Amino acid sequence: MAHIPSGGAPAAGAAPMGPQYCVCKVELSVSGQNLLDRDVTSKSDPFCVLFTENNGRWIEYDRTETAINNLNPAFSKKFVLDYHFEEVQKLKFALFDQDKSSMRLDEHDFLGQFSCSLGTIVSSKKITRPLLLLNDKPAGKGLITIAAQELSDNRVITLSLAGRRLDKKDLFGKSDPFLELYKPGDDGKWMLVHRTEVIKYTLDPVWKPFTVPLVSLCDGDMEKPIQVMCYDYDNDGGHDFIGEFQTSVSQMCEARDSIPLEFECINPKKQRKKKNYKNSGIIILRSCKINRDYSFLDYILGGCQLMFTVSHEFAINFNPTNPFCSGVDGIAQAYSACLPHIRFYGPTNFSPIVNHVARFAAQATQQQTAMQYFILLIITDGVISDMEETRHAVVQASKLPMSIIIVGVGNADFAAMEFLDGDSRMLRSHTGEEAARDIVQFVPFREFRNAAKETLAKAVLAELPQQVVQYFKHKNLPPTNSEPA
Repeated sequence: MAHIPSGGAPAAGAAPMGPQYCVCKVELSVSGQNLLDRDVTSKSDPFCVLFTENNGRWIEYDRTETAINNLNPAFSKKFVLDYHFEEVQKLKFALFDQDKSSMRLDEHDFLGQFSCSLGTIVSSKKITRPLLLLNDKPAGKGLITIAAQELSDNRVITLSLAGRRLDKKDLFGKSDPFLELYKPGDDGKWMLVHRTEVIKYTLDPVWKPFTVPLVSLCDGDMEKPIQVMCYDYDNDGGHDFIGEFQTSVSQMCEARDSIPLEFECINPKKQRKKKNYKNSGIIILRSCKINRDYSFLDYILGGCQLMFTVSHEFAINFNPTNPFCSGVDGIAQAYSACLPHIRFYGPTNFSPIVNHVARFAAQATQQQTAMQYFILLIITDGVISDMEETRHAVVQASKLPMSIIIVGVGNADFAAMEFLDGDSRMLRSHTGEEAARDIVQFVPFREFRNAAKETLAKAVLAELPQQVVQYFKHKNLPPTNSEPA
């Protein structure tokens, strides 16, 4: 994948940028569903630990807060990592039921784990996967959902909130209120952005000011709706709902130190039942400030070029309406010419280009004779971010007149490429659908580095004749120079 100028082809005389690799910060949000219940008299108190792989060893990176008595936790604590798209950054998310105050993980009950690469999460933006026990068996019906947000905007927002005359929820006291702020996700569901601290024994709380990246709160869209939920904290995890309201960053920006903004906290159930219901209290936005984190900006500019368009299938001649090159020399010339004007960028997704060629091949299925067969050549360093989508794309392409040749360069782990090459077993998509035939040939270039060019060519093209003949025989299509039988 590449970062290309958003204005299309580079202007004449534009300063070359060079093929620099990008490093960007990524924020991961984690939630769990249907977790194992390890407590006898109550529910599990889960927390999530993130591990990163370093030289074959798993190292703890960070951990979330603990969700009390909750089998479906949405953790407020985010994991922020540096994303190196050209590397396979292996991650492991492990969930535990907190039993003691100890930091030692072996003193807490294990609830399940899930491993993948950071690129897989960034590529999909949001994934939900089953949790596994240490023996790789399912952890009951437990699931983990991980959402990725690229922190490409250095603006941060600081909010100062308070409450007035909130509903009393505790029988022998007042309330222990806290707030949760949500934004709408791409799937239409509300996604937790921030949870405040709990203020004990009061109906007029004043929460500590907090700062979050603007892109985390509203994806940089000042008009995007933000939902604020107010709860009364209970030790058993069954927090009582007080009320809610919706706003936007644009509206919140109206608040100033001397001119606070007030929102009615509404409980819809009470509102429907009581004719004289007014509200369940007032939430006061005492101040809202948007600033720029210049240290973060320096970090971003040091690694990534802003104001560019990301493309997984861009034309190297910068002419998407006519992306064709004349022969191998034309490809090499176009590639050399485009390199100074792009930046390599992640994630590395294969499925878009596989599907792109598959669309050409699908059009060729209308032919009555064996006239067209398409070959996609992929030269890769071994990193692939969208493995499940690529498996599905290859399985679908196996029904079409096309083959895929993958040449691996460098000394990376090419296990993913070897998996796509169905020599030992037929490839299946993540849904279980089996490929109609083997259309992938993988060749590691390092094994032919000192060999003659003819030896490499022979290995690259070894399976192609059989694949072509197999397809047209299966379709009962005669060669173009033969009369139909």
